[in-house]
Amino acid sequence: MDVDNLKQVIVNALEDVKGKDIVVLDVRGISGVTDYMVVCSGTSSRHVKSLADNVWSEAKKQGYTPIGMEGERSGDWILVDFADVVVHVMQPDARQFYDLERLWSVPASPDTAGE
Repeated sequence: MDVDNLKQVIVNALEDVKGKDIVVLDVRGISGVTDYMVVCSGTSSRHVKSLADNVWSEAKKQGYTPIGMEGERSGDWILVDFADVVVHVMQPDARQFYDLERLWSVPASPDTAGE
């Protein structure tokens, strides 16, 4: 699987449906579950669902098979799992509360801090 291409397909799919504050996190080395997480905000539960659905359909069109999708019923936070890339589409309140960017960021090591 071409993970870099998959990441780009996902970002493009989110941008196509006006996803907000799209961030790609490289979690190789700190997660044994996935290599990358893509985090994006939607403005409402309907928008979050549309974003997740577009990621699913655009990835499938490009030959990538999602493992699954969770959270469609609530629309506050939907996760789309591609194994090597996991997509989190969230409403702003949920995104701020769970703060995945901070949780999954790698702190600078003492010898590289301040470079």
